[in-house]
Amino acid sequence: MTMQNITPVLLCGGCGTRLWPLSRTSYPKQFAAIFGDESLFQRTARRSSDVRFAAPLVITHADFRFIVTEQLVATGIDPGPILLEPEGRNTGPAVLAAALHLGATDPDQLMLILPSDQVMPDAAAFRAAVTEGEAAALAGDLVVFGITPDRAETGFGYLETAVDSGLGRVRSFIEKPQIAQAEQMLASGGYLWNAGMILCTPRAMIAAFGAHAPQLVAPVRAALTGARADLGFLRLAAGPWAEAEAISIDYAVMEHARNLSVVRYAGRWSDLGSWEAVWREASPDAAGVATIGPAQALGCRDTLLHAEDEGQVLIGIGLEGVIVVATPDAVLVADRSRAQDVRRAVDVLRLTGAPQADSFALRHRAWGTVETLVSGEGFMVQRVILHPGGTLGVQGLPGRVETWQLVSGVARALQGGSWHRIEPRQSVEITSPGFVQIENGGDLPVVWIVVQIGDDPGAQGICGHQTAENSAETAPCLMG
Repeated sequence: MTMQNITPVLLCGGCGTRLWPLSRTSYPKQFAAIFGDESLFQRTARRSSDVRFAAPLVITHADFRFIVTEQLVATGIDPGPILLEPEGRNTGPAVLAAALHLGATDPDQLMLILPSDQVMPDAAAFRAAVTEGEAAALAGDLVVFGITPDRAETGFGYLETAVDSGLGRVRSFIEKPQIAQAEQMLASGGYLWNAGMILCTPRAMIAAFGAHAPQLVAPVRAALTGARADLGFLRLAAGPWAEAEAISIDYAVMEHARNLSVVRYAGRWSDLGSWEAVWREASPDAAGVATIGPAQALGCRDTLLHAEDEGQVLIGIGLEGVIVVATPDAVLVADRSRAQDVRRAVDVLRLTGAPQADSFALRHRAWGTVETLVSGEGFMVQRVILHPGGTLGVQGLPGRVETWQLVSGVARALQGGSWHRIEPRQSVEITSPGFVQIENGGDLPVVWIVVQIGDDPGAQGICGHQTAENSAETAPCLMG
């Protein structure tokens, strides 16, 4: 059967704390290039960008809006609607919002709900599985995709089914069992892991919420009705969105629905839900050792060594069953059997007020990025990259002097009522109460080194908008 025009729905609003310190609230795992040069989000978008698919609908947290557009542009994919969540409410409200949005245009079209943090390298197998489930989805089923389990995993949902290949019915849905039940289901052979993908029509999904999670329908519908356009985004209304229960699609609907069909997926799959999963996906050698980045293992067994920065050197000696992950500002050392407990480390860091719990030194803004290189008492040094077409303003603050040294590219600055062309090795000095507007009118990024000296380095001083045609946006951005 020829695949219909299917709209991929890319869910990318989660935080992925079990992959800390690589994944943090400010820049979670789906946007990280864990394997190769593309992020998990980019790979998800690419495998669902065949000519048989429509432009993707993306639903994400408002804080990630520019990361999403930047990464899609880098892959050459033009997005469809981008729905912005004012706050995370888990996957249940997100899926319902996508279904209501698409259903307003055509309730009987096909939508393919895709988590953005999975590894599925065989795009042909992925598309074949989607084709296999098309007829059942058009007939009103919620079609899920099952993976043959190879271990008693407690981090996944399970599908009870008799299907050996192709399409079959789901007898029951079990979400994240205890270890004893997982071992029993693995031994029985009649269960598949739930891959988290759903193929259905908006009509079928909306009806499922109406039957099994009706408490979500009114607030999510109100959030969509009250949404406002902002540049290329659609911001869901914050008030009603906050009233929606924070619940996963699995607990809200899938555990209760009876119109479930399943396609057994034959390709390689991983959800990268923990460092244990990353170790498996990193192709360990005969000794069970996997290294990522500038890392070396000497006499180690069953160990993952991951160094994130090319300026680092990570050496493991005599380690067994250990995970070591080094980023420029944090190091994780854990027993592999405790990989699921990494989120507890994040909780501890939050209690102590450590910024590494949620934030990186590199922060993404509408106009580019700002990265703190070094800071101390009374000073801070940062790297600021201004995207092509980007504009930002810098307000001088009392008791502080800022020097903006241009490293590469050509910019222009409005200071004292006059525009000045700024070339590499030239600088702009900003003091209180001065204000400077900086623009990048070229085709290449402009790179600055910013030195702040004086009171309260890192305090708010920058605001900006991304492009000339988007000059209405004036969201404030923190330097620190």
